[in-house]
Amino acid sequence: MAPRYAPSLRSRLAPILLILQAAFIIIAALCFENRQTKKPDSESFLNLYPEFQDVNVIVILGFGFLCTFPVRYGFSGCGFNLLVAVLATQWALILNGIDSWYNTRIIGIDLKSIITAELCAVSALISIGSVLGKTNPVQLTLIALLEVTGFVLNKWLLQTLLKVRPANSIMLLHVFGAVFGLMLTWILSRNAQEQGFEKEKFDKKSGLFSMLGAVFLWMFWPSFNSVIVDDQARLGAVCSTYLALAVSVVTAVALAVLSSPRGTLNPVCLTLFCRLMYSQIHFSSSSLHELDLFLQNFLNQIQMQSCILAGGVAVGVSISAIQQPWEAMALGLAAATISTTGFRYLKTHMLTAFQCHDTCTVLSTHGLPGLLGWLAQLVLQIKDCDDHTVAIRFAAFHICVLFVTISVSLCMGILTAFLLKLNFWRQPQNNKCFEDQTFWEFPNLVARK
Repeated sequence: MAPRYAPSLRSRLAPILLILQAAFIIIAALCFENRQTKKPDSESFLNLYPEFQDVNVIVILGFGFLCTFPVRYGFSGCGFNLLVAVLATQWALILNGIDSWYNTRIIGIDLKSIITAELCAVSALISIGSVLGKTNPVQLTLIALLEVTGFVLNKWLLQTLLKVRPANSIMLLHVFGAVFGLMLTWILSRNAQEQGFEKEKFDKKSGLFSMLGAVFLWMFWPSFNSVIVDDQARLGAVCSTYLALAVSVVTAVALAVLSSPRGTLNPVCLTLFCRLMYSQIHFSSSSLHELDLFLQNFLNQIQMQSCILAGGVAVGVSISAIQQPWEAMALGLAAATISTTGFRYLKTHMLTAFQCHDTCTVLSTHGLPGLLGWLAQLVLQIKDCDDHTVAIRFAAFHICVLFVTISVSLCMGILTAFLLKLNFWRQPQNNKCFEDQTFWEFPNLVARK
């Protein structure tokens, strides 16, 4: 028997999902066709399939476990991640095949097209991290459909109008997803978030699962960055990504120790940062000092999870311009540093100044490292250019690429957020946010109201 305070699952989620899936099946029946694999291509298939599996691990296990850090939102964080990923991938397959369908009336399906669709779906998974725990699965479904539409539109604009290479246009998913997510959490802001959500908590067990997700992402991120680049550059992409990730881990540990009041790696936390920082309780000067020490300990582990991936994000955006191993290592160091700084200070200031409650700190984990990677690509390309006129033209072109990406992301994010504010979607009440029992049935547990 479903919980009586989650009617949206019965009256809205099931019909929407069944209608969408039926529509996808009909489109597949009319337009999809498996691309025939020739015998000489069998070696290519065997080389691509392991990377296809690596991307699956990143999308399902990596992002899924990464979203389990709220102590009472683990099932929803992992389960809804799977739902959004598969819906967004199917929708991206259709949208990416529109050009092919226009010319041949057929959308060819192979491992390469599925991988590209999964990468498009990752942009939606990044954005969902900013509103994690504050939306219902119906809203997440709408976010997935609209964001993938916007991202595919942005990819088409970059490749068609600006002649950007496919790998470069797709890897801007970090910047696109972060900006889209910030628009969502800004427009969907709640009055209660300044005092913190009652059930937005974190403990050692949930932190362990979340750290497991970060480790999955770290292990398979080289495949994520190299799977769509040219065969000649694939080895370099794998090596550069690994080196940047390795430097990011070292930097993250060092900064975590330096920022800890006791100089230790403290994984034990009780309550999320925003709840305590904006509590209405009045503290004395001594208790405020203790609170400050506690908050620094709290940030320790979450900070590490954010920073160890920053190098991989930055290298992924600038992968076409990195030629030397030291460049990737330096970029990993800078990305981890800027990610740590953003995590430490931006989340607080964004909440106070703009009411942006970024649950998973996607701005620090994906947005800032992505922008750093974009800047690194610009600098490295100009450094290797002997003609000043060509360098200026490339700089203008590169700036246009970022401008188009951010503009499309802003517009689609604002549009999606205003649609989500409609009462039709039945946004969870404040006391039901970050609560698995709002959407999942636990026979052995009594719902806490």
